[in-house]
Amino acid sequence: MKILIKVSLVIFLFIGCGTREDQLIKKADRIHSSILTVDTHCDTPMEFSDPSFDLGVRHEDGCVDFPRMVEGGLHAEFFAVFIGQGLRNDSSYKKVHKRALDLFTAIHENVEKNSEMAEMAYSANDAYRIKKAGKIAAFIGVENGYPIGLDISRIKEFYDLGARYITLSHTKNNDICDSSTDPGGPESNGLSPFGTEVVKEMNRIGIMVDVSHISDKSFYDVLSVTGAPVIASHSSCRALCGSARNFTDNMLLALKDNGGVIQICILSNYLKTPEPNPEMTDKLEQLQDKYGNYNDLPEESKKLMHSEYREIQKRYEKLATVKDVVDHIDHVVQVIGIDYVGIGTDFDGGGKVEGCRTAAEMKNITIELLRRGYSKGDITRIWSGNIMRVLREVEKVADTLSAKTIS
Repeated sequence: MKILIKVSLVIFLFIGCGTREDQLIKKADRIHSSILTVDTHCDTPMEFSDPSFDLGVRHEDGCVDFPRMVEGGLHAEFFAVFIGQGLRNDSSYKKVHKRALDLFTAIHENVEKNSEMAEMAYSANDAYRIKKAGKIAAFIGVENGYPIGLDISRIKEFYDLGARYITLSHTKNNDICDSSTDPGGPESNGLSPFGTEVVKEMNRIGIMVDVSHISDKSFYDVLSVTGAPVIASHSSCRALCGSARNFTDNMLLALKDNGGVIQICILSNYLKTPEPNPEMTDKLEQLQDKYGNYNDLPEESKKLMHSEYREIQKRYEKLATVKDVVDHIDHVVQVIGIDYVGIGTDFDGGGKVEGCRTAAEMKNITIELLRRGYSKGDITRIWSGNIMRVLREVEKVADTLSAKTIS
């Protein structure tokens, strides 16, 4: 009899757990169907070196395409015009400027040929309207201010092409500011005089200033200059993972004072301190030796290098989990509140975790948020409310500055 009671109890608990999980999944589905969800950073346009790549087709490789966004309940994506840092001279500036323009064109063409599924978005209002129409909203962000060169007029040019944020630097210093990860250390001791003018021009035009990748000093310099809230399009918390790419608690507090938002990056090495992985390190070094600098390669070689990089990742990487992602969201909420955090995956640029490897699994983040007691209102802020608030405030600052200029 005791054995029978124990078995019955185990079955009851098992059924109860299953029911609870089913309830969370159904609730996540309902939430995603009724709110706007936004990912503020993916590097999928790197795939466009293959002219046959189609965002409207479901792919087995990579992380983002329109069908998998639909599966995961992801309604809006910021596609990155990413240009890795290279030489800083006239010929290089000309070359990377052209490369940036080519990527803008490729994003527009990919969206236009899938017009029944997606539409370009240029404002917060666009995002909500496009979602209501049952389509995906495609935003553009520029990752790395490098293609601006020394020509500040390119900021307006990029805005007119659809850019709604510019990440000031990438993994190395540039003419705008110091990077958080340049092996040579700081060059401008933060934001350069030219960088100060860049930030002011972005405020004037209405482009969000993205402070991911930049050094701590650059971050504080930007906050001292900007008249609008800033974003970190794909960063996480240094209290939980010591990467220099992440924000300290003091930086989070300063971000709150600015009214900005940090979009938690789901790249494993920014979520938890990586364990030694000598096999993967060795393979990546071999890949670098084989191809050299990615930016200097012809398009076909870029495609091959990117493909081999992915194969190395699949075989050797040790991923963080969805729980680690939500740990970082929790931390931001605990330090500065629910109104200053969102999600920027870095999909197709290294971002993915166990449980959320592609856009098709985005609801798993929502399910984990529900497990931890977040309300629908909280989840709405995380998925879109906070970043759309910042975008609207940046638009408002630009309108105010424009009105002052006219008067």
